[in-house]
Amino acid sequence: MILSMTGYGKSTASNGKWDVDTEVKSINSRYLEVFIKYPPVLATKEYEIREVVKSKIKRGKLNLNIQIRKSGVEDDDFSLNEEKLKDYLALIKKIKKTAKLSDKIKLDHILMSKDIFTVPLEEISEKDFEIIKSSINESLDSLIKMKKAEGSELEKDLKKRIKSISKYLTSIEEQAKSEVSEHFEKYKEKIKNLLEESEKINNERLETELALIAERADITEECVRLRSHIKFFLDSINKDDDPGRKLNFLCQEMNREANTISAKTLSTSISHNSVYIKEEIERIREQIQNIE
Repeated sequence: MILSMTGYGKSTASNGKWDVDTEVKSINSRYLEVFIKYPPVLATKEYEIREVVKSKIKRGKLNLNIQIRKSGVEDDDFSLNEEKLKDYLALIKKIKKTAKLSDKIKLDHILMSKDIFTVPLEEISEKDFEIIKSSINESLDSLIKMKKAEGSELEKDLKKRIKSISKYLTSIEEQAKSEVSEHFEKYKEKIKNLLEESEKINNERLETELALIAERADITEECVRLRSHIKFFLDSINKDDDPGRKLNFLCQEMNREANTISAKTLSTSISHNSVYIKEEIERIREQIQNIE
């Protein structure tokens, strides 16, 4: 199953004592990066929160925001943090002195700092922490739902491009059947024309050398390997839980075979088809960067 690395989820939960709001956003990243914003009362629970996230998300840069408040406590039920107020005033005075400002400190300047106002929170018990984990899980489930929806669209696009690659490869395989023998005869005729006046032509040696030249242009093995990579690619999309890294590796291998086909072939038509294949592979690689 394909999951996109981008998504958004949120949840609100309550146990009658605590109200919890969680919001999670995810964007592309090579590895799993988790950034958590939470009130100080949850500082000792950060490890457990990260483990909850890791149990559901494999890759991506994820931002989780957790807000909690006592049930029934309104937004205006707050108190003044006197220590932070003193620190804030000291900072303003220092700025005035450094910048050589004569302006007076007004109430508006103080009210601009929300940090000096706090809503008192009591310690979170293990029982109360369960509602917070429940909210986190619900927001992650919401995120995963969006990731699945976007992943479904990515899957359709990848399969469409793989089908296009297979079509070009079929054309290459059909053209390659007669390519080697045709070029063998063309080379043979050209060389005979160049050396027709010479009596020292060793026909047996000539045919051996021409056969080697023609054999070097044989792309059968590359076509077989490319076909195998295509099958493996589709199997990974349909069966793997987190196919992102595997699909990226397969893209590298498919591109390698397409390059070899282009380098070995003596046919302009086959060369053009291999270019079309490489273009599709590049588009697939861009899409894979969005897959978890």
